[in-house]
Amino acid sequence: MRIAVTGSQGQVVTSLIERAERNGVEIIALGRPQLDLSNPASIRNSLFDLLPDLVVSAAAYTAVDRAENDEAAAFCVNASGPEFLAKATVELGIPIIHISTDYVFSGEKLAPYSETDQPDPISVYGRSKLAGENAIAKYNSDHAILRTSWVYSPFGNNFLRTMLRLSETNDTVRIVSDQKGTPTSALDIADAVISVAKQLHSKADPNLRGVFHMTGQGEATWADFGERIFDHLNQRTGKAVAVSRITTAQYPTPAQRPKNSRLSCRKLADAYHLTLPPWEKSTSEILERLLT
Repeated sequence: MRIAVTGSQGQVVTSLIERAERNGVEIIALGRPQLDLSNPASIRNSLFDLLPDLVVSAAAYTAVDRAENDEAAAFCVNASGPEFLAKATVELGIPIIHISTDYVFSGEKLAPYSETDQPDPISVYGRSKLAGENAIAKYNSDHAILRTSWVYSPFGNNFLRTMLRLSETNDTVRIVSDQKGTPTSALDIADAVISVAKQLHSKADPNLRGVFHMTGQGEATWADFGERIFDHLNQRTGKAVAVSRITTAQYPTPAQRPKNSRLSCRKLADAYHLTLPPWEKSTSEILERLLT
């Protein structure tokens, strides 16, 4: 099975490339200049040259704070790009998987969000990602939109790697403790995306189409996540780093973050028989890999 993935350097596409062989698929990463999400012709030409079995829409404008003053660029990549992809995949007669985010919700709900909850984004990034979801759904009914949250991995820029970097020069790190969510390993996302791709490609079941939430098991605050990282670091190396718990108000950012990013993944489990590992387990595995 040949899967085309947008982007060439992101956490999810890098993880998909790493996991391809063990899952028995071929991953072809399509980044700029070959495939430019702002250029409909490059999208169509790249996909028609490749003729994949399925497309994973993974590339995105993810600079959440910068997007507040760069709305046009965020919507170009996160909304127009998925629209062009969806139209091209319809022409090819193939399914599309679109990676989306918890930021489509305001975070005001007290319980985990389900797929039936009404999106209400509070940032430019969130609004642009929701527009991308709507474009995928409008132009290609043969789709699975996978919302995830708090993505980390051994690759690129993410919270886990930032905490390890800060631990090199700090004995105490201030971390927000009033936002809840679920840290999710990009490697776990990759395994799950490939499983979704295989089923979406081979089965016409309408229950496999639509919006699904896909995160690790469990929940945490950012401070909890940080403490888990530093505890593992201490056990592994003897380096002690304390977490100073602060509020969102004490760490102002240009873009608002959802206070509650928890997503219920029951629909994914029921439709695809997929459950991602607990976030603590995956965090330990990635830390071992980075610290070895």
